[in-house]
Amino acid sequence: MPGAGRENRETIMMGKSEGVTPRKQGGETLEITRVFDAPRELVWKAWTDPERIKCWWGPKNFTAPAARIDPRPGGKYLYAMRSPEGQDFWSTGVFREIVEPERIVATDSFSDANGNVVPASHYGMTGDWPLELVATFTFEEEDGKTKLTLRHEGFPDRENRDMAGAGWNESFDKLDRCLAKAKQS
Repeated sequence: MPGAGRENRETIMMGKSEGVTPRKQGGETLEITRVFDAPRELVWKAWTDPERIKCWWGPKNFTAPAARIDPRPGGKYLYAMRSPEGQDFWSTGVFREIVEPERIVATDSFSDANGNVVPASHYGMTGDWPLELVATFTFEEEDGKTKLTLRHEGFPDRENRDMAGAGWNESFDKLDRCLAKAKQS
């Protein structure tokens, strides 16, 4: 597991086989818990400040050239992650719930650069993807550290859920490094 033997801990629960309830339409759910060696306020800022988001958004070797965010209920986000080959992958969503610094609930969709929702097939993804998934992030203070739990609902199948899980874990590895740098400044 990424992070094993380090300060941050990680737990992964995926799909029906491990007790996570799938969404009503039959999709798969991804749940990841990580503990970051940073105060909750700093982790919250990493999720709500566009410049900080660009530090860590996307899997290993991806960059984040764009991040726009309006972190309030009904507000939207639009993020881009760029692959090492130079392809941009855009995502957008609407914040359903913001409880600073405890909880974020948002929709999650593939999009174009203008924030228009596009099908997953636009980016070559396979599977019967819904146009919208739902992601819930909780931030808990834990002895000066932050326990972050991600619950991402609506994946079309286990294969796509597991690929997303790998991407999230690589993003969280980058977030861990960005938080360490931010603590030093």
